[in-house]
Parts: sequence; C-alpha cells; structure tokens
Amino acid sequence: MTSVTPEEHELPDMISVDDHVMEPKDLWQNELPESLRERGPRVVREKVKLNFVGGHYGFERNADDGDWCDVWLFDDLVMPTGFLHAPAGVPRDQQRNVPAVYEDFRPGTYDQAERLADMTANHCDVAINYPNIFPRFAGQGFLERTDKDLALTCLRIYNDWMIDEWCGGAGKGRLIPLTLVPLWDPALAAEEVRRCNEKGAFAIAFSENPFKLGLPSMYSGEWDVLWAACQESNTSVSMHIGSSSSMPTTSDDAPLATSMSLYAQNAQGSLTDWVFSGTLQRFPELTVVYAESQVGWMPFQIERMDAVWHDGRAGVDHVTVAPSEQVRGRVYGCVFDDVYGLINRDIVGTDHILWETDYPHSDGTFPHSRKIARELFAQAGMDADDCYRVLRGNAIEAYGLERFGVTK
Repeated sequence: MTSVTPEEHELPDMISVDDHVMEPKDLWQNELPESLRERGPRVVREKVKLNFVGGHYGFERNADDGDWCDVWLFDDLVMPTGFLHAPAGVPRDQQRNVPAVYEDFRPGTYDQAERLADMTANHCDVAINYPNIFPRFAGQGFLERTDKDLALTCLRIYNDWMIDEWCGGAGKGRLIPLTLVPLWDPALAAEEVRRCNEKGAFAIAFSENPFKLGLPSMYSGEWDVLWAACQESNTSVSMHIGSSSSMPTTSDDAPLATSMSLYAQNAQGSLTDWVFSGTLQRFPELTVVYAESQVGWMPFQIERMDAVWHDGRAGVDHVTVAPSEQVRGRVYGCVFDDVYGLINRDIVGTDHILWETDYPHSDGTFPHSRKIARELFAQAGMDADDCYRVLRGNAIEAYGLERFGVTK
C-alpha cells in the first residue's frame, strides 16, 4: 500500500527547534550596575560602510557615504548589525548584505508579541531560539571577552531575559528557553545549568567543536562536569552549525558556496568527537541536537564509525559500545530542505529527525514553512505518522517539552 502524505492544511502545527531572536538593544544597559554599563553590551547608531576584501567582509565606522547601522559594542567588541541578520519576510532576491538598524527588520525578530503572531501565521506552535548577533550561536561573544567576571554577569543577564521575558508571560509554552553557558569554565558552566534549571530551562547551546574556540577538546574529559549536570536534569545539548566559529572550506579563495555546500562536515566531526571521546557512553541519558546541519549525512557517518570501531585498530579501546548504539534515540538532526535525508528516513531513523524554520534568517522558510514541509514530505513519500513525528513528536521527546505543557 502506497503511503499518502497529508495535504498541507492537514499537517499539524510545527515545532521549530532552530529559530533566532534579536537581542534587546537596551537589555544590559537596564540590568547592569551603572559602573559597568559603559563596558557592557550596548548599541550606538552610526553610519557604516561594509566592504569585501580578501574573501572576507569588513566595515568602516562613521563613514560619510555609509548607511545607518545599529552597532553593538561590548568591551573591545565592535559588531555592526547587518540586514542579513534577520531578513524574514523579504523575498530572497531582495535580500542584501547591507548595514541595518532594528527598525529595518520585522518586529517579530525582537518583539515577543509580534513573534508569537508570526509563529501563528506560519503554523508554528512552539519554537526554540538561538542568539543572533553578538553573542553568536554558542555564546562565543561572552567567551572572547577578557574580563570574565563581566562576561559572566552579562551572560546571566541574557539567560534571565531568555527565561523570564522572552519565554515568559504570553510566550510560556510556545517559546522554549535555550540558555548559554560560560564556556571558559566547565564547572561554572555546570553551575549555570543548575541555576537555569531552577528557573525552568532545560536546554543549552554548546559549541560543535570547543577545541576550535581555544577550549579543551571533547577528548580531555574536562567537560564531564557539565555533562553530568545536564544528564541529572534532562537538559538537552544543542549545537548550531558554525558554533565553532568556523566553517568548512577547501582553500582561502573558495567562494561562500563551497562552505555552504559542505556545512554538514562540522556536524559530522562533532558527532565523531562525542562518540570516540566516550562522552555519549559515559553519559548514556544525555540528549544531543544538531541544528541547521540536515540529516542526510548521518547514515554514512554512523556506518563509518561502526566500521572503524569494529576494526579495533583506531586507538579507541575505551569505547566499548558500538557508535550506532550510542547514537540511537539520543542524537537528533534538523531539516528544512533535506529531501535525501527524508527519503532515507528509515536508515537515518525517523525518530531522529526534527523540523526547523530558521526564522528570521535568509535560509528560513517563513512565511511558507508548512507549504515547504508538505512539498518535502510528499517527495519523500511520508505518511501522516511520519509527518507528525518530524514536525512535532520527536521535538517533544528530544527536549522534554512535556515540562512546558506540550504533550502532543
């Protein structure tokens, strides 16, 4: 019997596990002691000119021929806001990498009520939001500051805002908190996990490769104190593509298209670290999620890890559980355009696949996410049960969303 994919209007409202929020411009100026405000995160509005030199984008501040821009300052950090930070709702052929002020964006990129309205219009019931501008996807913006006391204070202000304000009030149960940890100190990171647990948050953003950030590798064992805290509280570990502050490429003069075509390699390397470091084996109840990496790479990578492990000559004698067994039911990937992965869902593991809209980024599917989902699902021959699991059911399991009243 041929499976029948539900029509677009028959699909359930989705849960997006990879969206983003524009950080409030006045958050730290309101919350920091007056003595720290000048060094804490703040925004100044200047004319900025972007330029592209040597394969990299740069910028010139206070340029007479520039465009108005909201520039983030944080101690020694200077980061201009670009329109590509949040072009949701603008046709892709009109999206440009130009300086921007917050008023250039949809209000839903930074205002909770407007975000909830955009989610409803897009048939998105629940969403998890990563940072968007200066904190970057795993909180590297705090890691890179020299004054770690100030960085920790500012990181905690962000987490409190994420839990109490962005995900509180009308957003409770629809916006699920994703918090940051002080990456420079695993023990301190574990403390922050427990602090946020007490406030009702059970998901953290982490780097796909901490070693590339100048931190201990997954093989060092130094992160175990953090994983213990996460496992104790059923806190999921989420890793966004690029959270190692690097993207795969082939040469210095390779175009952006090369990196974009290879981006799943970051997730492949990360999963290999989690497996062969023995971390997944030591913490058998820990849940790991890869955002914006798609899933078509998973079958080969898992098969290859099993082959290497079974061969027994690769220096991983401490790993006594097959990689495929470690991954099963605990490692999730996300899709928004991966037809190949969906066609091969039985090999990937349908229960391992989550959905994302990537609002408000240029790759995002807003405001046509349900239409795009239906097209993908139809091409993959998915039935109603498969669609439900990818759009909702798996996310409820991966993030323990019953704790937020999301049960079906």
